[in-house]
Amino acid sequence: MSKIKVLNEHLKNMIAAGEVVERPAGVVKELVENSIDADSHKIEVHLQNGGLDTIEVRDDGCGMDKKDATAAFGRHATSKIEFDQDLWNIHTMGFRGEALPSIASVSKLEMYTSDGIDQTKVVIEYGQIKEVKPVGCNQGTTIKVQGLFYKTPARLKHLKSANNELTTIIDLLSKLALAHPDIAFKLFDNDKLKLQTNGSNNLKETIMSIYGLETAKKAIDFKCNDFDFEVDGCIISPVITRSSKQYINIFINSRVIKSFLLTNSVIDGYKQYIMDNRYPIVIINIKADYQLIDVNVHPSKWEVRLSKERQLASLIKDNIEKTLAKAYHPSDLLLKDNPLNENSLPKKQNEKTQIVQQTLLDRDDKEEEKIIDRFVYLCQYHGKYILASDEDNLYIIDQHAAQERCMYEDIQKQIENKEIKTQLLLVPLLIESTISTVNRIDEINEKLSCINLNFEQFSSTTLLLREVPYFFENIDEIDFLNHLIEEVLSDKSMSVLEIRKEKIASLACHSSVRFNHYLSVEESKKLLARLSNCKQPFNCPHGRPTMISISDKQLFKEFKRG
Repeated sequence: MSKIKVLNEHLKNMIAAGEVVERPAGVVKELVENSIDADSHKIEVHLQNGGLDTIEVRDDGCGMDKKDATAAFGRHATSKIEFDQDLWNIHTMGFRGEALPSIASVSKLEMYTSDGIDQTKVVIEYGQIKEVKPVGCNQGTTIKVQGLFYKTPARLKHLKSANNELTTIIDLLSKLALAHPDIAFKLFDNDKLKLQTNGSNNLKETIMSIYGLETAKKAIDFKCNDFDFEVDGCIISPVITRSSKQYINIFINSRVIKSFLLTNSVIDGYKQYIMDNRYPIVIINIKADYQLIDVNVHPSKWEVRLSKERQLASLIKDNIEKTLAKAYHPSDLLLKDNPLNENSLPKKQNEKTQIVQQTLLDRDDKEEEKIIDRFVYLCQYHGKYILASDEDNLYIIDQHAAQERCMYEDIQKQIENKEIKTQLLLVPLLIESTISTVNRIDEINEKLSCINLNFEQFSSTTLLLREVPYFFENIDEIDFLNHLIEEVLSDKSMSVLEIRKEKIASLACHSSVRFNHYLSVEESKKLLARLSNCKQPFNCPHGRPTMISISDKQLFKEFKRG
């Protein structure tokens, strides 16, 4: 008996669905790309429960007649290619003809479409056509998907929470909007507007809609070309960075792609302007001969093969360096908004140092009584180290590391005892972020409640903070909060304990008196007294030693007296 069987069409479509449609975002991607291919000027996405219950995509594109409306659900039915050579000259987002039958095989699907002459409704339930009939509708296409994966429980159980799915869709639609600034996009979830662009074909206006006004203000026009490639878009000033690479948006012929080599070429172009483990915001579209690009690599079409990719990577890297060099001439590296130079804000740094100094002097009397002096102050050395002694040792103390340890233990104690005092801000802080970050405000507030931070939504891309802990007074609040929010969201497994350990260590570092700053005798003595009272005075929160000691015995030996 023959063991090999030819799969039926429905099973083929369900297998294809496993490759094309992994989650609600996959459905949105395929449907929106079809709308883009239909020459739409406006595309709306309406979700219920983050797409877990309903996904509806509406466009004003060319639409279909009755014959095409039903043919579109046949596997590998496509208007995009006809001959072998067409596969190497793909001008459209989709071309395989797998998306619609794949989606229809794992959901309840309704489609309303009109080409301006015919108006047709098609209803399909888990691969079975239930209804095809004329219906009144505007030109364009609306596709509504419900009950996704209800008949494939193995796939259903791997879906994440509604908010996680929504965040993924927001990120996806943001990229598609940046790739197509000439199309007006809207995204609704549970009837609430989450994302909107105006379709003006002005990339900076789209950047403002996605990333906020401050990011758009820092956008630098970017253009370069060689014989094979033409690249244009915007690169954002290195004063604004992110903790992940996901804000590096690379498009080829307006197709959203993922490319390790091209992403690294962007990072290399910024290398001398941003710190390690920080990444730029970049939006670039590469125009290339379609025959140089193989988009037939994976059903999801995220990955492409590109001829002359290394040549393109060099072109991007070299021209990002040139563009930034024009905007940030070497003689301007001490400009106040340069994030790399610790001395770039001498006036502001001095103000901060004065606050730290005053804080050292103004500790309350109760705390003073608890401090037991271990060290005898001797002198300060080069504005970096404090020399001190006890009965048996000479100590060289790193003043910055020592202050970090003291601040860290002070803040940790407040958190453990739930005694964090906050101060209302005269002018609330506005933190420019992204639509997807603002959408996760509840998650942010839950994780950061341990330090009494509670954000409010000010706009689709902006968070508002009305009060902060008192220990924030010595830091650049906006910069620190941006880093804190990004790191909390990028590490989904991060616990409150890790926030207390790692992030408060960073906060202590920001708050501490700087290396290369001369302290008065009184300030030095105060710091030594606080260090004496630390539970673990020998290392800063990052593990660096706060001090080295030389015993009397060692000194006798070195001077040949032992």
